Amino acid sequence: MEELKPRPASCFPFTPLGFLERAATVYGDCTSIIYNNTSFTWSQTHRRCLQLASSLSSIGISSGHVVSVLAYNIPAMYEIQFGVPMSGGILNCINTRLDARTVSVLLRHCEPKLLFVDTLSQSLALEAISLFPPNKSLPVLVLIQDDYDDVGGSNSSSSTVDSRFCCTYESLMEKGDPNFKWIRPKSEWSPIVLNYTSGTTSSPKGVVHSHRGIFTMTLDSLIDWEVPKQPVYLWTLPMFHANGWSFTWGMAAVGGTNVCVRKFDASTVYSLIKKHDVTHMCGAPVVLNMLSNSPEIKPLPNPVQILTAGAPPPAAVLSRTESLGFVVSHGYGLTETGGLVVSCAWKREWNKLPATERARLKARQGVRTIGMTELDVVDPESGLSVKRDGSTLGEIVLRGASVMLGYLKDPNATNKCMKENGWFYTGDVGVMHSDGYMEIKDRSKDVIISGGENLSSVEVESVLYNHPAINEAAVVARPDEYWGETPCAFVSLKNELTQKPSEKDIIQYCRAKLPHYMVPKTVVFKEELPKTSTGKIQKFALRDMAKVLGPSSSSSRRSRM
Repeated sequence: MEELKPRPASCFPFTPLGFLERAATVYGDCTSIIYNNTSFTWSQTHRRCLQLASSLSSIGISSGHVVSVLAYNIPAMYEIQFGVPMSGGILNCINTRLDARTVSVLLRHCEPKLLFVDTLSQSLALEAISLFPPNKSLPVLVLIQDDYDDVGGSNSSSSTVDSRFCCTYESLMEKGDPNFKWIRPKSEWSPIVLNYTSGTTSSPKGVVHSHRGIFTMTLDSLIDWEVPKQPVYLWTLPMFHANGWSFTWGMAAVGGTNVCVRKFDASTVYSLIKKHDVTHMCGAPVVLNMLSNSPEIKPLPNPVQILTAGAPPPAAVLSRTESLGFVVSHGYGLTETGGLVVSCAWKREWNKLPATERARLKARQGVRTIGMTELDVVDPESGLSVKRDGSTLGEIVLRGASVMLGYLKDPNATNKCMKENGWFYTGDVGVMHSDGYMEIKDRSKDVIISGGENLSSVEVESVLYNHPAINEAAVVARPDEYWGETPCAFVSLKNELTQKPSEKDIIQYCRAKLPHYMVPKTVVFKEELPKTSTGKIQKFALRDMAKVLGPSSSSSRRSRM
């Protein structure tokens, strides 16, 4: 046995790019992409991705070069997920909802050789480029014209292209060789993507993932969600968000149909579900909230699997969504893991429980997926596992194949979260229940310390989401002269209300359902809460607003707390 060693045939690098080649063979005549009135087959998608990779290679894109894209969920965005790394390049998907200053910062940081720009993001991209310092080299700009948009007009290929763009996406791709021999990674540890964190707590960081990590993440996600062959997948999750939690490559692995949608609201989603017999979709809890609060709600004709993550979903939102016919699965992941690595693995006996109890259990993040080696909740000081009592707070730590290589050009931040003890420290605060299921309680920066007591903003938010008038809720710390910090709730109300609740009404509602020290002492009403591109509420922005309010005076309330 000792004489048997790894050989080249058994050490070929893992990469998710091979899924496309197989899809073209197995599902060649089956639909790969639907967008408005246009569709492609897997053979066509494979051919187009090879042409794109060939063209990129011919203009000098090679191993180690970053190629950025600023685009919505359109066919070109899907093809770029394969075409760029097939040329040897490293793909960087940029959040389309960022401002020009932030986009400029990201571009200067990752130094792409080329930038693909969606036609609707032209002004954003050009403004971002204009902010470059004079001595900084600019990326080559390629315009993605929306040739398949029903609107036509300025999006059609006949429109005049701004001279600052070298060419259009289609003209670049059409020059490529459909028989191009795509560039396989020299090592499975070679980088494949660079994704920036959404910046819910601080400035975005550049997360680098390897071919090996993404390969593992993709297969792990398909197995854990029990995705069958040839699902119909609706792209309500932005592809720029961790490459759509790696389902961009996953859909090729199972020969799924990608229903692309540039922008959507609840009516668009329900219409597309009906039109294309959608079976699967993903989205942050804000998407679930939108679907379950729509005035056009109609029970689904067939069940639709929906995977949610990105923020702890309130049990009330889960319950409302499932009552419409959606089958909700809940997981947890980070940009740093490339997708979901913890899921609320469902037990059959839980189906016998009342709906409210099922929703409470499903709101927990759960257990590690099979591709993740270990998950724990540890005391940040001692590093020891916390008690499995569902109440002792600790930091969530992970280790496994899909954890990132590190942060681009930031060794200090990499070393801070990826420690010598072999764990990746997430910065998320959670508890471990007695049954081994983990539940997030907060980001470490979001824990509110009131009178020496640590309180979870997520618990307060769960109560607020049960209020019949509240659409969205977020709770942050507000400075307090006596207690140090007290909970400050920011809420948006549902549109169809005939009578709006007052701050006093909301506080009294919470007082009936929470320990008094957890009850918000301030309620701020907003038309809409600030969010990241992926639907996460930007608590750092709300914390700033709470600070502007100034310290609250608690002298008159001490006896009641």
